Amino acid sequence: MAAGAPSVIIPEQPGESPGRKRENGRGSSVPAVRPWTRYGVLGLLTLPLGLLGSAFWLGRHVRPGADEWCFLPHVRDHGIAGLVGKFYLTDNGRLGNGLLVGLYAKFGVAGHQWFGLVSGVVMLGLLWAMAVLLLRLAGRTAPRGVPLFMASMVTVVFLFASLNTYKTFYWPASSVSHTAAPVLACAAAVPLLWAGSRRGRVVAAASALVVGAFLGTLSEEASVVALVVLTALLLLNRRILVPRVRAHARAWCLAGVAGIGIGTLLLLTSPGSRNRRERYDAGTASMFAPESLADSLDGFLDILGTLLTTWQYLGALAAGVLLALLTGKGEGRAPLLLPCRPLFLLGAGTVTFLVAGYLCTVITYPLFGSHVVSAYRTWNDYLLLYVALLAGAGALLGRTLRRRALRGRALRGRALRGRSGRTGAVATAAGAAMCVAVCVGLAFPLGELGQNMRVRAEKWDHQDRWLREQAARGARVLPYKPLSVSGMGEPFGQRGSRIWPAGCVADYYHLKRITYTETLP
Repeated sequence: MAAGAPSVIIPEQPGESPGRKRENGRGSSVPAVRPWTRYGVLGLLTLPLGLLGSAFWLGRHVRPGADEWCFLPHVRDHGIAGLVGKFYLTDNGRLGNGLLVGLYAKFGVAGHQWFGLVSGVVMLGLLWAMAVLLLRLAGRTAPRGVPLFMASMVTVVFLFASLNTYKTFYWPASSVSHTAAPVLACAAAVPLLWAGSRRGRVVAAASALVVGAFLGTLSEEASVVALVVLTALLLLNRRILVPRVRAHARAWCLAGVAGIGIGTLLLLTSPGSRNRRERYDAGTASMFAPESLADSLDGFLDILGTLLTTWQYLGALAAGVLLALLTGKGEGRAPLLLPCRPLFLLGAGTVTFLVAGYLCTVITYPLFGSHVVSAYRTWNDYLLLYVALLAGAGALLGRTLRRRALRGRALRGRALRGRSGRTGAVATAAGAAMCVAVCVGLAFPLGELGQNMRVRAEKWDHQDRWLREQAARGARVLPYKPLSVSGMGEPFGQRGSRIWPAGCVADYYHLKRITYTETLP
């Protein structure tokens, strides 16, 4: 966020000197907002919200696939507790993951269809709360709709700029582990940013402990990212925050670290985690072997190349610029952040992202090998940090542009004042244009994906009805045609050469087994 940047105010009448509105005879720090600014923000807001709404509506075409073929019959037969036990004792040790998977799998196909809407609204709500509270932390105020616009642009870029939006957002099993997990980690920060009393800060620390413990049993990669961020905050505490809140921030960070440590210990000592490490030879010895570390670095550099050349992520940068240009100093609010040091903040954020991203690649490399570069869903654990970094960089850039505009306004001479005003207007227009371009650019592939999902849903429903009817008549062995979208795993994938998860599909339909066919029944 842009801290300490003064507000750019457009004079209400020609010839009127720039300044701030006054209330009760005193200078108010609330920026004057002209109608075109308010309407412009609301107009821009319709784009990311419209894109999110369309994505939620397309969620009705989601149908189970891949791992979910195995989750559904297990939850049906043994309940959510049974799936949690299976995760802990057999699969991977992720108790939190098993709980969230069980919550949507309990509702069958409907749970998969509603997952995108529920998870998307929760993610947007958390990021919106973060935007509002961070503005307050920085002592800033903004026109109505700006924090929601910022949160919605970050959400849109995070979810839909991915190279595989289906696995990022629509595939619940992946989203729970790699997309929702890093956003849920932000939930621990909301009580801290909201706290205004000693009791509130105690609640915030307790929340960090609980959320950290849950995160540790939900996603190893998201836990690593959270640990890196918390460590960075601990190290930079004295250079970011004012003295009166440093002790509370340190306590919160330490509570979060302790919670993640507890959850990770619970996960790593589980029978399921031991089984998974043995199955994929993913022990610490192989993970931190020099060859593995070097290959992980090569893979992460390739991933970085992809991220840096995906232009849609510039939407977060542009949103940050607009945020800085449209905010002003909050009246009567004492900032909790020290005066802004742009280069230091940008450097610290970049190093934090690079360390977190590389460590995530290190711990996923033993499982995916060289395919870690194409396992796009695993990038999401640190991708939110990348998007936040771009948004922060945009805010710092907007702050610089704003300060230059104010400096120009302070100079004498109408020509110089006009030039400085045009600088702010051009920057605002450019930022808005980039946000529009990103939303429009993301809408087309989302629409194409929605069409592919609709076609699969129609075929899936047809085959589902036929299999149920035949199973009800006593059939024990039935043919099955694989139906995939966006590279999703299906029984008899790769033209019948890959059997998994055929056994789970047979269990789902109460069959003895299924056989491969290339035609729908």
